[in-house]
Parts: sequence; structure tokens; C-alpha cells
Amino acid sequence: MCRSLLTLALAALPAAAAAATLDVTVRDAAGKPVRDAVVTIAVAGKASPPRFPWPARVTQQDIQFDPYVLIVPVGASVAFPNKDKVRHHVYSFSKPKKFDLKLYGRDESRSITFDKAGAVALGCNIHDGMTAFIKVVDTPFAAKTDAAGRARIDGLPAGAARVVVWHPYARVKNNEVAMAVSLPASGRTARSVSLPLAAGKPR
Repeated sequence: MCRSLLTLALAALPAAAAAATLDVTVRDAAGKPVRDAVVTIAVAGKASPPRFPWPARVTQQDIQFDPYVLIVPVGASVAFPNKDKVRHHVYSFSKPKKFDLKLYGRDESRSITFDKAGAVALGCNIHDGMTAFIKVVDTPFAAKTDAAGRARIDGLPAGAARVVVWHPYARVKNNEVAMAVSLPASGRTARSVSLPLAAGKPR
């Protein structure tokens, strides 16, 4: 009996480990790395509900939002804590989620639930220089590029996939480019994307 159970367990190991990794490098028209680009992957078949390891939180500190770009799944409740000595008034006019958080002070927090996929631009009605973005996604496969313009997504199933790369200041339709990728049963696949940005905008 024990030997049979061990055989079954060992047989299951390759299937559990069989998953692909996609590495995406994003550069602008001049070849410079693009930071804070959001890479999402849609795969065939049913995927598990999105869950991400980072907190669903946009902090107001030093008269700026942190992080500059946040990825959250549809249905997430995002907290907006104020760590500054001054009051802030957070708002958005974006179609996926319009909201208005009236003035509140230090060590206070407000929350908003994001129930539709899309890009939400944030601002402060008191400090015009404060901007940030929330990318609400309906896939568990999403990541943000780092300072080197790289994003890695693990645990992908084999087969056809649609990869979308979005940046708030990309000079393309809907601020995004898409490509088709065929993923192997396991191993690493790499792709490079050129994403032109508006002049003078963060890279």
C-alpha cells in the first residue's frame, strides 16, 4: 500500500512542476528600459482567481503616491492611508472607477472597491503634482516591470496566450500593445517589447 502511494505521489510531481515562465523586457523607442509597465497574460481555459503577494494599498507620503503603479484584481478593496502631515483629497475621473475621497489627515485611511477591469488614474485635489495609477486586472497572471524594464510571470499553463503590455504614458492606442505567445509545458520563454512613451513622461 505504501509503495503504491509513493508511486502515485512521484508520478504527480512532474505535472505539478510543469509550468512555464515568461520573461518580458520593455524598452522605449530609444532603447531605454521602461519601468512600471504592466504585463498581463490571458491564457486558454479557466484560470484561478487573481491573488497577488503585494498589498492592495496606495500610500500618500512625502506629497506623492506610493506605489506609482499598483496592480489589483477585480473586486479588490484598495486602502489609501495618509502618512503626511497635510491633508489629502484623493479622486479619480477614470471610467472603470470614479470616486472622490474628501479631505482627510495624517494616519487616517479610506478604502475603495474596484469592481471593473481597466486603468484608473489617481490625483489629489490639493496637490496637482500627485499622480498614480491603479491597473485593475481579471487575470492571475500579471506583473510590473522593474527599473531594468523586466517583468517575470511564473506558473503559466502550456498553450496559446495573449500578452498585453500597458503603460500610462505609452503613445499607442489604449496605452497598450498586445502579442500572441505560444507557451511550452515548462521552461522559460523571453520576449522583448518596444513601447514608445510620451516625451518627458516617467520611464
